[in-house]
Amino acid sequence: MSKRIFQASFVTSILVLFISVALIFGVLFDHFEEQIFNEMQSEASYISHAIAGQGIDYIDNFEGAVKRITIVAPDGKVIKDTSADVNVLDNHAKREEIARAMAQGSGKSARYSDTLMKKNLYYATKMPDGNILRVSTTQSSVLVLFLDFLQPLVIIVLFALLLSFAVSKRVSKAIVKPINNLDLENPASNVVYEELTPLLKKLSTQKTTIDDQIKAALQKQEEFRLITENMSEGLLIIDADTNVLVYNKAALKLLGIQKITNTSVLVINRKKSFRDVVNKAISGERCEETLLFEDRSYDLIATPVYEENKIIGAVIMIVDVTEREKREQLRREFTSNVSHELKTPLTSISGFAEMIKAGDMPMETIVDFSQSIYDEAQRLTNLVSDIIKMGEISEKPAGEENEEVNIKAVSDGVLKSLKPIADKRGIELNLYGDAAIIIGSCKILKEMIFNLCDNAVKYNKEQGEVNVTITRTDKTVRLTVSDTGIGIPPLHHERVFERFYRVDKSHSKAVDGTGLGLAIVKHGAQYHDAEIQLESIEGKGTSITLVFNK
Repeated sequence: MSKRIFQASFVTSILVLFISVALIFGVLFDHFEEQIFNEMQSEASYISHAIAGQGIDYIDNFEGAVKRITIVAPDGKVIKDTSADVNVLDNHAKREEIARAMAQGSGKSARYSDTLMKKNLYYATKMPDGNILRVSTTQSSVLVLFLDFLQPLVIIVLFALLLSFAVSKRVSKAIVKPINNLDLENPASNVVYEELTPLLKKLSTQKTTIDDQIKAALQKQEEFRLITENMSEGLLIIDADTNVLVYNKAALKLLGIQKITNTSVLVINRKKSFRDVVNKAISGERCEETLLFEDRSYDLIATPVYEENKIIGAVIMIVDVTEREKREQLRREFTSNVSHELKTPLTSISGFAEMIKAGDMPMETIVDFSQSIYDEAQRLTNLVSDIIKMGEISEKPAGEENEEVNIKAVSDGVLKSLKPIADKRGIELNLYGDAAIIIGSCKILKEMIFNLCDNAVKYNKEQGEVNVTITRTDKTVRLTVSDTGIGIPPLHHERVFERFYRVDKSHSKAVDGTGLGLAIVKHGAQYHDAEIQLESIEGKGTSITLVFNK
C-alpha cells in the first residue's frame, strides 16, 4: 500500500509539474504577443501621422521595432513595401488584417513561417487618405522559446522531481503508518483517519461474526470428532485423488493398521473388492461390497460426494458383519440340518405306510411297521419340541421374569425323571453338594440340566455312573455333570454345542436323540450369562460344568 501511495503521489507531482510549465509558457507567450501588438499599434499610428505630413517616402528611413512596412491601396494593390518589390507581390485585399482594417479601421493577425520556428505578426490600420498601412514583425515560436530555456528548465525539473520523490516517500510512509499500526483484534478501539471509521466498524462487526462462526465450527468439529471416534463402524473420507482426509479409530482397528499417513486409501488395503468400491465411488457410483479380511467379514459402503455436480471425494463406511455372517451361516446350517432330520423319519413313515397300503401283509409285519411308524413319529415330535425349546431359549420368554431358583432341587427332580431309563442300563445317578440359589428362569434351567443328564445317560456305558455336583463360592455357583461314558475326542470339543452336531454319527443312530441337547444348554447358558466348561477323555467319560455368577 505504501508503494502504491508513493507511486500515485510521485506521478501526480510530475504531471502537475509538466502541466504547470506548459501553462506558464503558454500564458507568457500570449502575454508577450499582446505586448508586441500594442507596440505595433503605437508605431502604426505614429507612421500614419508621419506619412500624412511628410509623404509616403517617410517609411524608407523609418527605424523602429517593426521589421516591415507595407502600404496597400483600397483595392488591395500594394503601393509600397520596405522589404519586397511591389511588382511581384500579389493583391492583399484578402489578407485577414487588410480586410479587417478596410472594414473596421484596424486589424491584426499572426502567421507561422514555413519552418514553424518564427511567427509573423501583422497590424493594419486605415489611413486618412483611404490607404491601408500595415506593419509587421517576427516573434520566436513557443518551441524556440522552450529550447532557449531548456537548460535552466531541465535543472528546475530535476530539482522538482527529486523534491517530489522525497516528499512523496515521506508522505506515503506517514499516511500508511497509522494504518499499519491498527489493532485488528479490537478494530473499534482504533483512533485513526475519520474516513476509516465506517470500515473499522464493519471490521469489528465482521470479526465478531467470524469469531462466533469459528467457535461454532470448532464445536461442530469437536462433536464430529467425538461421534466418529466413538463409532463402532470405520469411517474414511477421501478426496477425488483417493487421498485420505479423515479417518477414525474404528477404521484403523477394523483394517488392522496402526496409523494412516497422507497417502492414497488404495495403499491401505490392496484387495480387489476394496479397490473396486473406492474406484466406483470416485467415478460417481454408490456401491456396497463385502470384504473378507483375515477371519472377519466387513461391509464396505461407499458414497460419492459432489460439489456443484463435480465429484470432490467419497465417504466410505466399514461395518463389521462377522457375527451377522456367522449367524447367517448357522441359520443356513440349521435349516439344512432341520430339513435333513425331518426328511429321514418322514421317509421312513411314508415307506412303511405305503407298504401297509399295498396290503397282503401278515398281521405281525403290520404290527412291526406300526411300531416303526410310531417310533419315527415320536422322533419327529421330539425334534419339533426341541426346536421350539431352542426358539424359546434364544430370547427371554415373553411375560416371564427371572426368579430365585434352587438349582439342587431342580437337579434332583431331573435325576428322578431319568431314573427309570438309567435303571434299565444299570447306570447309577448321584447328586452331591448343598443347596444353591441362583437368579434365572426355572424352566430354562430345568431344560439345561435335563439335557446334560440325558446325554450323560445316553452316551454312558452299561453299569456306569452319572454324577451331578453342586459347589458354591462367594461369587459363583458351579454345577458339574460327569459320566463314565464313551467320551468326546478333543477334535470335537469346540463343536459339540452346535445344533445337530454329532461326534459319531454311526453311534448316534443307535441312540435316541435330536442333536439339539447341547445346543439348548449353550443358549441357556448365554441367557443366564453362564460359562460352560468341557472336559472329556475318549473312552473314559465326559464332565461338563456350568458356572453361574451370583
